[in-house]
Amino acid sequence: MIKQSFGKEMQKAFSTGVSYMIPSVVVGGIFLAIALSTGTPTDKGMEIKSQLMQNLNDLGVAGFSMMIPLLSGYIAYSIAGKPGLVPGMILGFVANTPIGKSSISTGFLGAMLLGVSSGYFVEWMKSWKTNATIRTIMPILIIPVITVLVLGLGYIYLLAPPIAGIVGWLVGTLGNLQGTSAILLGLIIGAMTAVDMGGPINKTATAFTIALMAEGIFEPNGAHRIAVAIPPLAMGLSTLISKDKYLEEDRNLGISALFMGLIGITEGAIPFAVKDAKRVLPAIIIGSAIGGALGMINGVEALVPHGGLIIIPVVNGKVWYFLAMLIGTLVSVVILHFTKPTINQKVAD
Repeated sequence: MIKQSFGKEMQKAFSTGVSYMIPSVVVGGIFLAIALSTGTPTDKGMEIKSQLMQNLNDLGVAGFSMMIPLLSGYIAYSIAGKPGLVPGMILGFVANTPIGKSSISTGFLGAMLLGVSSGYFVEWMKSWKTNATIRTIMPILIIPVITVLVLGLGYIYLLAPPIAGIVGWLVGTLGNLQGTSAILLGLIIGAMTAVDMGGPINKTATAFTIALMAEGIFEPNGAHRIAVAIPPLAMGLSTLISKDKYLEEDRNLGISALFMGLIGITEGAIPFAVKDAKRVLPAIIIGSAIGGALGMINGVEALVPHGGLIIIPVVNGKVWYFLAMLIGTLVSVVILHFTKPTINQKVAD
């Protein structure tokens, strides 16, 4: 019974975080899509020459920058009420920003963890027995300061170092695979791209492929840039094909996810992953891994550090770039169709 109650509380907290995060995702996605669609692919990414479009791009980046702090903050808010909101937001920002000696960020997964931790830590502090004077300043001074101090330093000193070690190991592993097994390397790059959608594992794949680009090796970047588009494309297409498995707000978000997939913004799938991680993450990881492998074995080369169909003019192997992305997306959509329950079914905790 206790476990079921905790599961329901987590489901409510994650749903609350996503519902408040969605407008930020939509604003960021729409402005970025408009701005990047006018850009020119270069070896440094998409170059936007119009000042108006650059301004729109900056607004889109601002929307995406707020996305993770909002998620974490409102997860904490759902658990602990108003006193949990600001500590959760601050720690969500910390999770999504390189910090500490190793400059590690943990993306939305770290933000979810810190959001939950903040919520329960604040809830515990609210139970402290204090006099009337102290109680009046608890929500605005004592609770936020102590929560951010304890959980923030705990994150930096206890969680970030092992993550940095894992990232270093992944870079070494990828380096050893390069040139030995195209299929295996493509599978691993694709899976890493989707597993945390902008977090440290995704960024490790990005750093690895960019480093190889500097040496004139573009196939791993091709696999990575195929894979970055698959999660949002898959979620968007799934909401159109399997309509009875999504709420109306999710179907509306699916349109935005499709646009983000076309311009190579993996984060468009994050709201879906937060709400239903046990079904969404396996589906998009498998689809992205297959897309990455197909790109590698067919010699697809992406010549710029950006993804999605928007860069197809500067891709060598355009047909397989498109087909690998399409096949990976469809694989994820099929998995989602058979694993997600219809919305009128009771979902197990």
